[in-house]
Amino acid sequence: MSNEKKKFNWKAITQHHLFLPIVCLTYVDHFHKLYLFLLVLLVNVIKTPDFFVISMKGGVLYGYLVDVVNRASELVIVAIGMTLVTAASGGQDISVGAVMAVAAAVCCQILSGGQVTTDQLMNSMALAIIAAVIVAGLCGAFNGFLVANLGIQPMVATLILFTAGRGIAQLVTKGQITYVRVDSFKVMGGYIGKCPVPTPIFFAIATIIIVNIVLKKTALGLYIESVGINPRASRLFGLNSTKIIFITYAACGLCAGIAGMIATSRITSIDANNVGNLMELDAILAVALGGNSLAGGKFSVAGSVIGAITIQALSTTLYAMKVTGDQLPLYKAIVVIIIVTLQSPEFKKYLNRIKAKRAAKTAGEKVA
Repeated sequence: MSNEKKKFNWKAITQHHLFLPIVCLTYVDHFHKLYLFLLVLLVNVIKTPDFFVISMKGGVLYGYLVDVVNRASELVIVAIGMTLVTAASGGQDISVGAVMAVAAAVCCQILSGGQVTTDQLMNSMALAIIAAVIVAGLCGAFNGFLVANLGIQPMVATLILFTAGRGIAQLVTKGQITYVRVDSFKVMGGYIGKCPVPTPIFFAIATIIIVNIVLKKTALGLYIESVGINPRASRLFGLNSTKIIFITYAACGLCAGIAGMIATSRITSIDANNVGNLMELDAILAVALGGNSLAGGKFSVAGSVIGAITIQALSTTLYAMKVTGDQLPLYKAIVVIIIVTLQSPEFKKYLNRIKAKRAAKTAGEKVA
């Protein structure tokens, strides 16, 4: 046996598809700490908050890290569904935000019994949840039918519900904001009893586990990648490309429905214009930041989860720096541009050409 120490293969590590998302998340945290450090130097304060400090206040976990993971829960769930859709069809579902609003509207309307505001449940919580999930699944199935069966481009097909979805939610709620001020309804977006961990985190973890089990314990993950890479060849090989694409869109609808109920539970009301607003854009960014190809094929659920947390970490950090909500998209766009550029194959080729030129120049100088 050799006593030589094994060296880390840094090249393999840096080329891994999860490397950049993790680095991005790390740098976001470090930037936040740097800001706090500079702030401390300016005001000469001894005690400083730490991004990774988690404490118990009022019987619940409290801290920046908890807030990031908690607030990212809906985005994580939606990003998982978006990952499957992107991998199978090479397109994106831009209706997920509207589907969230529709599912939330159905849930609140059933619980309130059609009233504008209520402090007691008019119908069973289980009935409301099941109905909302079914409606969301049907919305996803509708998108899947248009894309898989009719061959419509994903962006165009999902544009239908993107445009009409919030209108449907408005019809369900009769154009009003419905309030459900019941403690049991707050559980999905709040806390379970005396549990210090926010409930949305459990929903996100459960979604991650279930999807990974299905993808790893069955051949579905391989089928999705195969269809995404070459649907025609997959069809010739015996795979039902239409069915697989349809399933991914239905699953994306279900994910959006779950996220919608969490979002409306947080505020104990449904505002069809605001629930899930622009969620589709953040979900697509999460998929891209996770190192997944937006053209379909190979995918990583873990990468999308990291991408979703990265986006929320950036938002939380900027809010901590007193950046207003109006300015937030600008800073997020700058970071996204940098990361997506670093992940671009053309940019990598450009860097390789520069390295090759430098290596050739160095070799020429040595010969001379």
